[in-house]
Amino acid sequence: MLAQSQPAAVGESSSAALLRVADLRKSFPIKGGLFGRAQAHVKAVDGISFDVRTGETLGIVGESGCGKSTLARLLIQLIEPDTGTIALDGSPMAAGSAALRVLRRQIQMVFQDSYASLNPRLTIEDSITFGLKANGTDRIEAKHRAHAVLDMVGLAPDMFAQRYPHELSGGQRQRVNIARALALGPRLLILDEAVSALDKSVEAQVLNQLQELKQRLDLTYIFISHDLNVVQYISDRVLVMYLGKAIEVGPVQRIYNAPLHPYTRGLLSSRLSMDPRRRVSAAPLSGDPPNPIDPPSGCRFRTRCPIAEPLCAQREPGLVAAGDSHIVACHAQHSGSGHSLAAQA
Repeated sequence: MLAQSQPAAVGESSSAALLRVADLRKSFPIKGGLFGRAQAHVKAVDGISFDVRTGETLGIVGESGCGKSTLARLLIQLIEPDTGTIALDGSPMAAGSAALRVLRRQIQMVFQDSYASLNPRLTIEDSITFGLKANGTDRIEAKHRAHAVLDMVGLAPDMFAQRYPHELSGGQRQRVNIARALALGPRLLILDEAVSALDKSVEAQVLNQLQELKQRLDLTYIFISHDLNVVQYISDRVLVMYLGKAIEVGPVQRIYNAPLHPYTRGLLSSRLSMDPRRRVSAAPLSGDPPNPIDPPSGCRFRTRCPIAEPLCAQREPGLVAAGDSHIVACHAQHSGSGHSLAAQA
């Protein structure tokens, strides 16, 4: 379903794809010198392609700095990609296109910082109705819609509509942000670390509410988080990112129970157990991620990989099918690649 250059690599039709991303790239210049010219570029997202199926939750995980949040901002056109295409139901979301404003209503985002996402000078009702009015909804209808979505997320409109953000708890503010995202009637919701700033009891409530809203409103989610347990709970499929690239994608239980990429195995092994007898005695992943300005040749994980061989420095592995709906970018998993651990072709 998901592939760098060959979307059919896993042998599955993508006809039910709601969102299709192809070879998306974004780099940021590092300026310096007397005239402030670009001295180098940080490759934040470097050739990612994937599909999101209608009605599913796609979880995206990876270490800090791997490009997860940049990818989210590219998907909602907060920043423009250098190259690549983003299509919703087959319609390209190109900057300047006539359909872009309509398509933007169908993709909404919930950010991590619930307080910074809201204007402190606007009431909760005004924060929600602002986007509706900007899209042509009259004042009365916008107010009714705002009250309806507040009720959906468990905030009584008569108690919360006229309050200001500072009068709400962190969990309540995040519910407001979810309500604001739902007000325009989107089909796809991107949640970027949407529950990471909440304490565990409130986090569980918000996650359960997200699950309920997904079923009630026929939503599709892209759920970005560093919390591997939360991603396992809420996701149908998981995309693992490393240094701007997708390195493994598959059904959530297959990824968590039988990860194929060495980075995915290390990432999952870093989770702390609730059982004190199962202590982590050695770091599952050693070293820091390489410099994104000048990433390693070949496989980007090879500098930290316990099974790296000379081949890994010479050739970059592409995403190749490793089972039904499961793809991985690792020479050791590619039959006939030349890696000593790979099956012979």
